[in-house]
Amino acid sequence: MSQEAMPKPEGEETKQEAVRRAKERARIARWDLDVAVFLFVVLIVVIILLFQNISVGIVAPVAIFGLIMVWITGWRRGKHLFRSFYAEELFRLEREIKETEEKENREKKAAKPIDDTIEEAVQRALRERWK
Repeated sequence: MSQEAMPKPEGEETKQEAVRRAKERARIARWDLDVAVFLFVVLIVVIILLFQNISVGIVAPVAIFGLIMVWITGWRRGKHLFRSFYAEELFRLEREIKETEEKENREKKAAKPIDDTIEEAVQRALRERWK
């Protein structure tokens, strides 16, 4: 039997869903205003160096270094955000599961007296009919 066909334990499924949601949120949030401003500063520095007639041999490494720094900054921010989003999503999913289970338990408890009441009403009706 393949792993895809095997059912996952509920806890593992919850963790996988939390990982998926956290990755998505971190991917979106890692390119924030700070990273955009840093990228804009790199662009300005490159333009200024070119207008000062600095050779491309010097400007290119500066630009590459700036782009690498932007990427590293975004990556580190995404990694940090993933950790915090993962904890948040895991807590939220576990709370949703617990609330669903509690709701089902309340519904079962509420339904049981109704069943007893219906059964009692049927028994009373049968007793009255037999009399």
